[in-house]
Amino acid sequence: MSTPAALHPDKLYRKCDPLEFTFTTTEELDGPLEITGQERALDAIRFSMGILHDGFNLFALGPNGTGKQTAVMHYLSEIAPRAGIPDDWCYVYNVEKPRHPSALRLPAGKACALSRDMERLVEALFTVLPAAFSSEEYQAQEKAVGEQFQERQTEAIEKLEKKAAENNIALIRTPAGFAFAPVKKGEVIKPEEFMLLKEGERETIEKEIASLKNAMQSIMAQIPKWQREAQEKIKELNRQVANFAVKPLVAELKNSYSSLNQVTAYLETTENDIIEHFDRFLEKEGAPHEIFAGLSATKGSFFNRYKINVLVDNSHSTGAPLVFEDKPACQNLVGDIEHLSQMGTLVTDFTLIKAGALHRANGGYLLIDARRLLIEPLAWEALKKALRTRQIRIESLAQLYSLVSTVSLEPEPIPLEVKVILMGERYLYYLLSSYDPDFSELFKVAADFEDDLRNNPEGRFAYARTIAAIVEKDRLRHFDRAAVARIVEHGCRLAGDATKLTAHMQSIADIVRESEYYARENDRALVVAEDVQHAIDARTVRASRIREKLREATLRNTILIDTTSEKTGQINGLAVYALGNQSFGHPGKITARVSLGKGEVIDIEREVEMGGPIHSKGVMILSGFLAARFGIRQPLSLSASLVFEQSYSGVEGDSASSAELYALLSALSETPIRQWLAVTGSVNQHGEVQAIGGVNEKIEGFFDLCAARGLDGKHGVLIPVSNIDNIMLRNDVVEAVKAGLFSIYPVSHIDEGIEILTGIPAGEADADGLYPPESVNGKVQARLQEMALKLKKFNAESNGNDD
Repeated sequence: MSTPAALHPDKLYRKCDPLEFTFTTTEELDGPLEITGQERALDAIRFSMGILHDGFNLFALGPNGTGKQTAVMHYLSEIAPRAGIPDDWCYVYNVEKPRHPSALRLPAGKACALSRDMERLVEALFTVLPAAFSSEEYQAQEKAVGEQFQERQTEAIEKLEKKAAENNIALIRTPAGFAFAPVKKGEVIKPEEFMLLKEGERETIEKEIASLKNAMQSIMAQIPKWQREAQEKIKELNRQVANFAVKPLVAELKNSYSSLNQVTAYLETTENDIIEHFDRFLEKEGAPHEIFAGLSATKGSFFNRYKINVLVDNSHSTGAPLVFEDKPACQNLVGDIEHLSQMGTLVTDFTLIKAGALHRANGGYLLIDARRLLIEPLAWEALKKALRTRQIRIESLAQLYSLVSTVSLEPEPIPLEVKVILMGERYLYYLLSSYDPDFSELFKVAADFEDDLRNNPEGRFAYARTIAAIVEKDRLRHFDRAAVARIVEHGCRLAGDATKLTAHMQSIADIVRESEYYARENDRALVVAEDVQHAIDARTVRASRIREKLREATLRNTILIDTTSEKTGQINGLAVYALGNQSFGHPGKITARVSLGKGEVIDIEREVEMGGPIHSKGVMILSGFLAARFGIRQPLSLSASLVFEQSYSGVEGDSASSAELYALLSALSETPIRQWLAVTGSVNQHGEVQAIGGVNEKIEGFFDLCAARGLDGKHGVLIPVSNIDNIMLRNDVVEAVKAGLFSIYPVSHIDEGIEILTGIPAGEADADGLYPPESVNGKVQARLQEMALKLKKFNAESNGNDD
């Protein structure tokens, strides 16, 4: 097996040639922003918005900052204006069931018009009705009814009085009522005189007076009936007058809304209610507009019934509504019923019903951040219920959960026709798919956004267009094409792949704004590549405190990392530390020790529960590799221990498994490893070195330490050959490689790596499975055979002693 050569400097950084751009500055780029590299997601968006069946709502999934919301808004902003304008919605008072306000659907712009018309109607009634009831004609008719009642009462009493007079009995009116007394010669007989009359005469008079009293009682019993009849006549008169005054005004409104059956039915009901309560308009307290506006506490609550609560007004819409709900709380989604405090009591009416995002987006599109939706209590269930039932039902949460003890409303549900677009991380989509059975029924379409774009001319030009759009939107200085090329290279570095560009446009937008800041600080008219590099370097410096502390501790030998000598069973592994949105690499010493045993490879990190499952898996793979290579002819009679020295926060990942295997082979073969080299890469049971993440940060982390101690041309890093396309190193690393001061070796198999690390051939097995004695594998094989013999001898001696 031939030892691989170090990578050529051209493989360490993929430059973007500014001359490939046809523009000189981003000022020359105009036109709408186009979404590039997300064809799969855009197709899903088009499909979801185009299909009209239930349940085909959209979930846009991908990391934050990849432009999910921008892409969705960009597409919807194109199709929404071409869609029809949805209807207005309002709530009105329900005369028959006051606790169940009625929902009215009107063409766009008509709801506010109806509201204004009702205001004008009520204001007019405060003038028309008092005028009608103060007219001479009404006063005369009312007076006639009253006089008719009085005449009927007077006539009956006079008739009785005449009958009494015929029998010499007088009808006397007293403060206590009516009384009868005998009369003689035109004068009332005094009691003492009445007692002097003959007994028969007295009895005749008393019998007549009793008959007259009965007649008077009969008349008195008829008076309430006559009063009721008079009141009914006045009521009927009032109804006729009110009807005469109200009908022309309401009829005018009916003509305006004659094509809307629901509105005309409401106006008819309102007309009857106004006629029924006409007397409310005759009271003098409060000006009409104050009463209708609810400024009069006692009367405003009554006249609220004639208001129109406009819930959705599309009078200024140019197409289907496009709503992004930033705080998707339950009441913000489906609406709310507010309460007012009056004299220590919470009261409400239909005018306090408030619209939610579903109302505003009805007939159009609603965008919601999935994570924010899920953390709001009851919001997710409320949204599902609305989509499942295809109607918006407003419920008072306080009433529903007994938070307030007051009577609330139950508004009539409003039909719902909306496309909901949720946006969130992939894990949210998969969790909902797994644990919520309703989710797959309601969100049948997934738009999966790419994490990166292709690093081709189209992708690079898309970056340029994006930069131009950010500059235009934020009114920044324009970028020359060299600055654009440097941002493209930075996007390539962020993608972690020289053949890709990151799709995390938020990071690109941030570096654009930061670069423009430094151009402004340097008083440049254009942003140049130097400003972009300044912004990138400044970011690194701002996040470098922990990295510098680690390097300082290493340079002072507080953390022991050898970069000059050769040692057996020791190797420099490479790890990546992620802090916030910045990450950096730093070497760590890995050591291996071997002794007689039962073929165990002990992972000390796992034993003390500081190693994660993936790291433990990588160590167990080493046992498989050793058993397959060296345990065919004889059992493995070793006990080996592996550990990350000076590790205090736990270890996870398998990117150090190849380094651990190198250390183990070194300890077994007693062959020293060159400490001026560091290693990264995972390994499988066949000894193949596999790709890892963070290759750039790992290389640069070891480079920075070696550079601080002084490069001598021997230093370098071993990486998996499959990571070559991921390399986008800093300029100082590339320059050091060009100068022959630093090397990067791509390896595909563990045997290639051990040759570079030890300078001794790995060795290939012959037909009998034996390796050359002077090779690393040969030395391992010989050491294992020696250990097996020692263990066998020890066991035999132990058994003999036992006997």
